[in-house]
Amino acid sequence: MAGKYDAIVIGSGISGGWAAKELCEKGLKVLLLERGRDVKHLKDYPTATMHPWEFPHRNKIPLDFLKENPIASRCYALSESSEHFFVKDKEHPYTQEKPFDWIRGYQVGGKSLLWARQTQRWSKFDFEGPARDGFATDWPIRYEDIAPWYSHVERFAGISGNKDGLETLPDGEFLPPWEMNCVEKDIASAIRSSYTDRFPVIGRCAHLTEPQPIHLEQGRGKCQARSLCERGCPFGGYFSSNSSTIPWAAKTGNLELRPNSVVHSILYDDKSQKARGVLVIDSITKEQHEFEAKIIFVNAATMNTNLILLNSISSRFPNGLGNDNGLLGTHVAFHNYRGILNGRVEGYEDTYYKGRRPCAVMMPNFRNVRKQEMDFQRGYMTFYSAYRPSWGRGGEEIGAALKESLTDPGGWSVFMMMQGETIPKESNRVSLDKNNVDAWGIPQLSINVDYDENDLKILNDFFEQGQEMLEKAGVKSITKTDTKQAPGLDIHEMGGVRMGHDPKTSLLNKWNQLHACKNVFVTDGACMTSTGTQNPSLTFMALTARAANYAVEELKKMNL
Repeated sequence: MAGKYDAIVIGSGISGGWAAKELCEKGLKVLLLERGRDVKHLKDYPTATMHPWEFPHRNKIPLDFLKENPIASRCYALSESSEHFFVKDKEHPYTQEKPFDWIRGYQVGGKSLLWARQTQRWSKFDFEGPARDGFATDWPIRYEDIAPWYSHVERFAGISGNKDGLETLPDGEFLPPWEMNCVEKDIASAIRSSYTDRFPVIGRCAHLTEPQPIHLEQGRGKCQARSLCERGCPFGGYFSSNSSTIPWAAKTGNLELRPNSVVHSILYDDKSQKARGVLVIDSITKEQHEFEAKIIFVNAATMNTNLILLNSISSRFPNGLGNDNGLLGTHVAFHNYRGILNGRVEGYEDTYYKGRRPCAVMMPNFRNVRKQEMDFQRGYMTFYSAYRPSWGRGGEEIGAALKESLTDPGGWSVFMMMQGETIPKESNRVSLDKNNVDAWGIPQLSINVDYDENDLKILNDFFEQGQEMLEKAGVKSITKTDTKQAPGLDIHEMGGVRMGHDPKTSLLNKWNQLHACKNVFVTDGACMTSTGTQNPSLTFMALTARAANYAVEELKKMNL
């Protein structure tokens, strides 16, 4: 079986959905490949409206599942109500040269059904940092290049937030923000009054607080603040490929969606010096199919994108597609989530809050922003929230006394966490394990990624500064926790196919094209030159929209 298309998009998650939408809207015939099963919005969210007592284990993971899936079970979003959206440990094994928790969702929509939905723009300091501080190759773009595309995706996806006027965290096209509660406001006020460089603001997230006509046209509605997002949202209240970009692409009539399609490799044509298509293995029948296209977008998520390119071997590229410099699969980085602070706040017993807000208070990085100042490189973003535990806290009472106690909220507590930038290093890399193959005969991915001394220095600085800030705000009984979690559990892995000016030190140019194969684009996390301290998904979306529109224009000019 073979087919010809204008474009092939590999992967249907956040970036793949955006690639399909943009290309289809521009009139291209697009084949969207997904290695997992089909999941249709509304139809395939079986647990979305179930009550806890309707689950066999009251929405808890049973012991046998935990024993069989120690990696997947570490993810905060996995429960009895969402486990059907997660890859189980034995379903797609990989080689861990060092501990790495690879969290995956193989279905149409990918992890866009499971993500935490926090969306911040990068600042000019993030794009300038590598060149200024020398910790990575220079980004080939600056904030001004991507700013219009941030606006483009924000308006369509629907991002709630407040215009805060911060240079370190640029404002965007926002829906009305969520609100801080009274304790969070007082902590924010205390921090702002105690420091000149620290600015707590309400989080920005991909939730519809006030749907606009473009969202209603997508068939989406207002977020209900249910905090059941990982089950799939029947209201379309948060952004996912399933509720937004894929249906939008489909209604153009230009999209063909093919689930259960494991991409083995990208096929290279020596004569044209371009990629001619992809080799696909049907995940159910194991049959092989070739599909051809003028352009190919690789959006399989960071690790699988690296795997596909490494496995795309030809006489021209014996070490992987576009890998002339031998750097494919290297300089993988992630976010450091190891630091957590907890404390309690006295008073405020006559106040409460409503709903289950889908974001926390956030504070942009204040370390090494404009110049190198610390004994470590880069810095960290901080998130905190204040809350009153109620029925979930348990107690020693029984019967009527227990019921009564559970209606009385407990005292106020504070939770604070870090999101630290890690430095891309050549030693942090992925490769093909040719001694072990998966169920489709493809080499397993071997992962060699770890923390370093810089990450520990950032962690300790967070502990010191976080405790100091909370103490200035009157928080008591502060405890520190180093989760010591393995890389990967942050689910923000990036790099391996990084962007850059120079083909000797990077794989992609400023338009996300492979330097050595111009009709192949990579716009998911694999393309990232550095990680910044902000959540990365909004940047993936903006880079994808930008690259897709460039690709269409180049096709028109017959340059691809």
